[in-house]
Amino acid sequence: MPLPKLTKLELQIMDALWSRGPCSVREIQESFPARKRPAYTTVQTTVYRLESKKALRRVKKIATALIFEAAMSREEAQGRLIDDLLALFGGRSRPIMAHLIESGNLSLDEVRDAERTLLRLAEEDRQE
Repeated sequence: MPLPKLTKLELQIMDALWSRGPCSVREIQESFPARKRPAYTTVQTTVYRLESKKALRRVKKIATALIFEAAMSREEAQGRLIDDLLALFGGRSRPIMAHLIESGNLSLDEVRDAERTLLRLAEEDRQE
């Protein structure tokens, strides 16, 4: 099953679940900074939308509060975002890498780490 595409608010809600573990809608809403906190009903509607997308699931009910947990990992969501970004560039990663380097957001250590990963994957391909 393909991973769902998530909006900015949906990602913020998922981040609360990834960071805190299982939460109620109220706990999710209260995880937002007070000045930028969305309304309870906005969070509730978005949580139900995420549930229909199978990004999170209900795990239990305490009195009237439903408790939700993430059904997809942070890494899966990040992978989906990166795939979408690459699709904007026709699958080419070079413009993205060039921007990251020129903007100072990619360090030499990160480049070396990526190179080690590429070499390891190439070696695994040769062994198959």
